[in-house]
Amino acid sequence: MTATRTLKTLAELDLVLDRLAEDPEGFAAKAKRRAQDWNRKDYDLELRDASTWKHAEPTSRIDRDGRVASIEEQLRAEIDMITIMGREEEAQHARRIEFARFRLEHALKRNKLTEEDISGMASYSPTTYRSVCEESCELPGDVCRRWVELHHLRTELVERNLYLAVINVERYAHLGISRLDLIQEGSASLFRAVDGFDWRRGLLFRTYAVHWLNQAYRSYLYNNGQTVRVPVYLQKAMKHVRRAQNKLGPDASVKAIAEEADLGEHLVTSALAASRSTMSIDSPFGAGDATGNLAEVLGQADESGVYSVAMEDTTLESGIHDAMDRLSDRERFVIEMRFGINREREYTLSEVAKELGVSLERVRQIQVRAIGKMKTPGLRKAIDPFL
Repeated sequence: MTATRTLKTLAELDLVLDRLAEDPEGFAAKAKRRAQDWNRKDYDLELRDASTWKHAEPTSRIDRDGRVASIEEQLRAEIDMITIMGREEEAQHARRIEFARFRLEHALKRNKLTEEDISGMASYSPTTYRSVCEESCELPGDVCRRWVELHHLRTELVERNLYLAVINVERYAHLGISRLDLIQEGSASLFRAVDGFDWRRGLLFRTYAVHWLNQAYRSYLYNNGQTVRVPVYLQKAMKHVRRAQNKLGPDASVKAIAEEADLGEHLVTSALAASRSTMSIDSPFGAGDATGNLAEVLGQADESGVYSVAMEDTTLESGIHDAMDRLSDRERFVIEMRFGINREREYTLSEVAKELGVSLERVRQIQVRAIGKMKTPGLRKAIDPFL
């Protein structure tokens, strides 16, 4: 017979936690004991539907002029439906999250599991969390329910603060990065803000979350703001170098820039090299269709395409010939016949042996020795792109 579980409402939980919160310093220890007690009694926690914190129906995707709203406009409309938490409600909800985390930790310990053990195993759907928890999850039932309760509470606090990701993206949106990508990064960072938020400090959640949002936006810009990724430390150095160049002029020496920016000369040199812009080979040089593009300039008149082996620093052909220069006449002869270099086809060991008038084993030894001599850094550089 399956034991009947008792459902505790959030109002009942708040009565307990609000009383414990009167002693903020002792809250954690008392809440842990209460969490363990609720686990032993197998209490389940009420999970509110998302409709309880939304105050309107979503707006139409088509405006009066018949224009279909963009994805960002639809997202903003969805976010505008969500009611924002006040200071007291935020603190109260943060205590619920802390309590749910204590319950999950206790359930994991009781089942001799860790958070790493359940990573990727538990799944969650805001609308069907019961079936996902009880039917599809392979974890112990109590662990799965505690995980769902914690994740549901975290998700509610994130959703009710999504407006922060939309508001704070404005200061970064002019830098050439997709606004939706930035909003997505900011929204994901709100989960980290939820995990680090401490209601005891008396701060509004938005005050704390802005730090994580800005960090997420800057990290995304550093990693995706350029065609060729530049290390973060170089991007930061580039800012100081540009500031120094604006003050000293474009012709300032590396030494002068280093002194003005208070950076090492080697770092300034690297930052200047990393500041070079990129250009598509199909982009035109000027206005109009007749100006030509970079691909046409790079192409050779006598070639069918824009690529030429002359554009490569090291070609496979030159790398092989340079390596073969290290061989004796007999070794070169064996390698050329065995691999069909400068010949119509490849030859077998017996054919090479017959040509030289030696045994098969002797040809094999010459081949091994020759290949050993050819293993040069130059040949490795030449063949790497073809492997």
